[in-house]
Amino acid sequence: MWKSYNFPVFLLSESSTSTLQEIAMKNEKTERAYTTNVAEFDVVMQTTKVGTHDSESCLKEETCLPLGGYSRKKMSFANRSDVYSYGDITILLRGGMLRGGSVWSALPPIDRLSSNQSKPIILAVASMDAQSFFRDKSLGADSPISGMISLLAAVDALSHVDGLDDLNRQLVFLVFTGEAWGYLGSRRFLLELDQQSDAVHGLKSTLMHLVMEIGSTGRGLNQGNKTFFAHTEVSSASNETLDALKLAQESLKSDGVTISTANSSNPGVPPSSMMAFLRKNSSTSGIVLEDFDTIFANKFYHSHLDDSANINSSAIVAAASLVARTLYVLASDNKNLTSSALSAINVNASLVEELISCMLDCNPGLSCELVKSYISTTNTCPNHYVGVVLGEPSSTPHPNQVDDISRFVWNFLADRTSTPKGDTSVCSQDCGKKGGVCIRAETDGKGVCVISTTRYVPAYSTRLKFDSGTWQLLPPNSSDPMGMLDPVWTESNWNTIGLRVYTVQDAAYDRLVLLGGITVTVLAYLAILLTRAYITKALKQD
Repeated sequence: MWKSYNFPVFLLSESSTSTLQEIAMKNEKTERAYTTNVAEFDVVMQTTKVGTHDSESCLKEETCLPLGGYSRKKMSFANRSDVYSYGDITILLRGGMLRGGSVWSALPPIDRLSSNQSKPIILAVASMDAQSFFRDKSLGADSPISGMISLLAAVDALSHVDGLDDLNRQLVFLVFTGEAWGYLGSRRFLLELDQQSDAVHGLKSTLMHLVMEIGSTGRGLNQGNKTFFAHTEVSSASNETLDALKLAQESLKSDGVTISTANSSNPGVPPSSMMAFLRKNSSTSGIVLEDFDTIFANKFYHSHLDDSANINSSAIVAAASLVARTLYVLASDNKNLTSSALSAINVNASLVEELISCMLDCNPGLSCELVKSYISTTNTCPNHYVGVVLGEPSSTPHPNQVDDISRFVWNFLADRTSTPKGDTSVCSQDCGKKGGVCIRAETDGKGVCVISTTRYVPAYSTRLKFDSGTWQLLPPNSSDPMGMLDPVWTESNWNTIGLRVYTVQDAAYDRLVLLGGITVTVLAYLAILLTRAYITKALKQD
């Protein structure tokens, strides 16, 4: 996937594939040597045309845009995947996407008007973006979307628990984007945290007690048992998390849920946002929950084949239950919680099923009732490719600058973490001033004002700066290990990509036809001359 190829590669739809196979079979059977099939590609990219082949040069010449949050592709695409007529097949690739930033939310909400937030923070992390060899088929069902669905379901379960204000620690949920491309989201989040920007107002790195990341959970089902593995860097806080996981497991014993510590022979945590946290501060306490131990369970990792057929909903429900109860134990800071006390925290299995059908399938896709209850979507088929950044990033972007998935996650978290329940009003200019946010504004044009600490965080390389309408590449910061390792990924400006296959006559046959035409013309001319001479002579004799 990281290699450079000097030829285009197209992923065909099932109907297009069968059509081309049919044409190929007919070609084999035909005895006519005067026809040939021609493939016509439309893959013009500005970076290739102008010769700006790296990020630094293309950003300078404005022939590309950086990957990350808040984007709108400057292109138009067909909504259908193929148009066919006999002997002429056209495949138009779908695309054109808006991309949002990372989203974080606190439960219960943090008083943004107060600077006295002093509770240690339990940070629960997941990712919402995926990648594959084929850009517009980046579903990432198991890696990482199953983890995101587990986190959203866990948030929903915790939102129904009473007494959250009395917890000894602050729960914060964070869903990153851009993680599939050099951990753009987590690196930018940590930089924003250092700079104490408006996007992370209310959070402090000094209060970060531990990080719990939910990775791949969709393949945790093994012979009826739901088995997950905790990958961790050894520390007192990590051991505390393992104890909390074990307590949560005990409360879920009847459901066949087990949690095991990952093999000590592993070189560290698996590919995850946790790697960015550890590179920033090696003493960060954290744990990564996965459905594998030493070897990936997902054989379609970073592949267009990692779709809904590659996961099991019951495994995601089990992971969500484990996460919700573990987070409650950690936030309570009470090791004496009984299984009966935790059994009150239940995950809605129907919600998980609905999230899977909304986030990973085209039917119903983003037109499902859950998504439509929060936002007005621009696409039906979900796609978790990160997209590009267009314009100046902001912590308060306009909704039309954010893609469907990010807007849904933002609205969902804002709704589920809002308090007090039922005390809502129609949105007005005073909503934000009172510490509230406006949700569901796209569905009825009015929205509902709720008290919730839910924010967007821009996601793009820490080595990029938007200045005077253009992107500038900053030199690596030798004193910052994050800056030294941070890659700058960009995508070329391009128009509709197309592939057209059609049948033409062989050039030799065309030349033969031309020669035949000339011969016929010459013979016809000679015949006319002879006929005219004969007629003239005959008339004179008369």
